[in-house]
Amino acid sequence: MDALINAVTDRTFQIALLVSLAAIATVFTVVAPFLEKDKLSERMKSVSSHRDALRDQQREMLAKKSNKSLRINTPEGMIKEVVESLKLLEIFDAEAARKKLMMAGFRGQRPVFVFMAARLSMPFVMAIIVGVYVYFLDGFELESFGRLLATIGGFIGGFYLPNVYVANTITKRQQVIQASWPDALDLMLICVEAGMSIEAAFQKVGHEIGSGCSELAEELGLTTAELSYLQERKQAYVNLAERTGLDSVKGVVTALVQSEKYGTPLGQSLRVMANESREMRMQEAEKQAAALPPKLTVPMIVFFLPVLFAVILGPAIMQAMSL
Repeated sequence: MDALINAVTDRTFQIALLVSLAAIATVFTVVAPFLEKDKLSERMKSVSSHRDALRDQQREMLAKKSNKSLRINTPEGMIKEVVESLKLLEIFDAEAARKKLMMAGFRGQRPVFVFMAARLSMPFVMAIIVGVYVYFLDGFELESFGRLLATIGGFIGGFYLPNVYVANTITKRQQVIQASWPDALDLMLICVEAGMSIEAAFQKVGHEIGSGCSELAEELGLTTAELSYLQERKQAYVNLAERTGLDSVKGVVTALVQSEKYGTPLGQSLRVMANESREMRMQEAEKQAAALPPKLTVPMIVFFLPVLFAVILGPAIMQAMSL
């Protein structure tokens, strides 16, 4: 033990130990760069493998959906034969109808054929319903000329009824998407600034926002699938804007296309657009709140004032009648 203490405290041993440590450190400093792995290539490799995994997952999901829904969306039977034989696709502008139906959430060829058949059949159906009501059930107690006008009005209304239904569906769907779009932009901004690719960001945002807005989650999922399959990524973004028909979405699509084409930073653009979308949502809420008092005027006059007058004047009237 004494020999060990003497060796440790010996100045010559201490100098030799320090020289040895310095030599080892020098060798490690020279050899370490050759032993170090390329972290950038490993990170890019992991990103590529993750992208391939996402693409395979999207293909599996589309394959499963196609097995279930391709037969449903394929037009078959009498509707297809009637529409093609009467050339309704050319008469009623099938391309414009297809875009409207996509904005309403109806995709594929079958909704187009059903819509064309509805535009052909609904005038006759409404005319028959109105005619039976006014002629056989004496609904409005009209004269013969009035019944004829009512039947003609039902025919004209049936012609526009499919368009009204689709327009109403589009409006409701756009309102739901617009309400959730600022939150989706905030999540997308977080994902992009965290280093995620735009496909992964779309998929993550769609998964997170799906419980609150299934329509927006569906659109983001379709965009993710199109980014994996389409040759031009720009077309996937343009399709997203066409399916939603919202100006706020078109602005984000423009920023995404510019980022893809020119390499401009996407984070700042998303931050500005998220603030604008949030302000637009607040302005819409303020607009609805400002329109509430005029809307409440008629219900207050009809329901509140008679009750108020009865409560105030009722005792006086009863007292006057008892005299």
